[in-house]
Amino acid sequence: MTVTKVHIINFVSNHLDLPKIRPTEVVDSLLEIIKKTLEDDENVLISGFGKFCVKGKRERRGRSPHTEEDLMLAERGVVRFMYSPVLRDKINGSRT
Repeated sequence: MTVTKVHIINFVSNHLDLPKIRPTEVVDSLLEIIKKTLEDDENVLISGFGKFCVKGKRERRGRSPHTEEDLMLAERGVVRFMYSPVLRDKINGSRT
């Protein structure tokens, strides 16, 4: 199952016994902070979870799958997520 923003808001609302408007505002604000930080080409580090960063992709050749026409794909930024060792251990089960 994919967890959506609505799932997160509902979980926070139920877990903290709050009306839905407050968790909605908090989650929306958090996501805006993350987006703005990445737009400014800065990293977002969440301890125990991981780091979001923007990496540049250079211009490269590509092909349209519809027309099979060769074209040049523009330089662009992509968001990468690097998980923390804590998250890795939780996902894989601690082997210590």
